Amino acid sequence: MCPVHHRSPMVPVVQVHAADALGLVPFPAGCDLLQVVWCPRRHDGCWVLPEVRWRDAAAVGAVGEAPVVDGEVPSGRVPRPCVVHPELVEEYPSWDLPDELWDLLEPRFEQVEAATGRDYERHLATASGTKLGGYPGWCQDPQWPDCAGCGERMEHLLTVESWEADAMSQLTWTPVEDQGVRYEDTGLMLGDAGGDYLFECRRCPGRPVRDRFDCS
Repeated sequence: MCPVHHRSPMVPVVQVHAADALGLVPFPAGCDLLQVVWCPRRHDGCWVLPEVRWRDAAAVGAVGEAPVVDGEVPSGRVPRPCVVHPELVEEYPSWDLPDELWDLLEPRFEQVEAATGRDYERHLATASGTKLGGYPGWCQDPQWPDCAGCGERMEHLLTVESWEADAMSQLTWTPVEDQGVRYEDTGLMLGDAGGDYLFECRRCPGRPVRDRFDCS
C-alpha cells in the first residue's frame, strides 16, 4: 500500500528473475527475483512513488490479479501487462560524458555521423527504453543521487522509460529481429515522454533506493 495515500495499492511495474538479468546487477544473497512497484497517484514533488523488493521466487505464494487503484490517477502511470525479452547491449556515456572528454571526442563523433548517419548521442551511446544497469537515459542534466547513509554516489539500478525507442533511436537500439515489427508498448507516459531512474547503494545495509525523474 502507498505510505502517502491511505489504502491505495501500489501497482506492478517491473519483475525480473536473476536468470534473465544477464548479470547486469548483483542480486542480494538468497534472492533471485527483483520486483518494482509504485503508486501511480499524484504526489508532491514527484511523478510516482516507487519501491524496490528483492525476493526469493520459491517463497512467492499464490499470484493475484493486479490491484485496482482508486482515486485520481494521471494517464500513463499504470503499465499494461507485457513480457520481458532481455538482451545484452554495450553502452557508453552520453550526458554523463565529462565536458572535456566530449570536446576531445566531438570531431570523431562528427566523422562517424558523416560517414554512417549515426549520431553518437541517439544511436551509439546510451540505450533507450526500460533497462537494468548501464547509464540512465537522461533527458536533461544528470542528477546522480548520493546515499543518505554513507554519502557516496549511488549505483544506477533501473530505468523505466515511457517507451522503448523513438524514431531516431530505434535505428540502432531496436533488436534486428524486431526491425519493422509493430510492438505493443506498455502504455506508460511519464511527464513529456520521460523516465524514472532508480538508484541504490550497495554498500549500506538494506540497499537503500532513491529515484530521479526527468523529461524532454
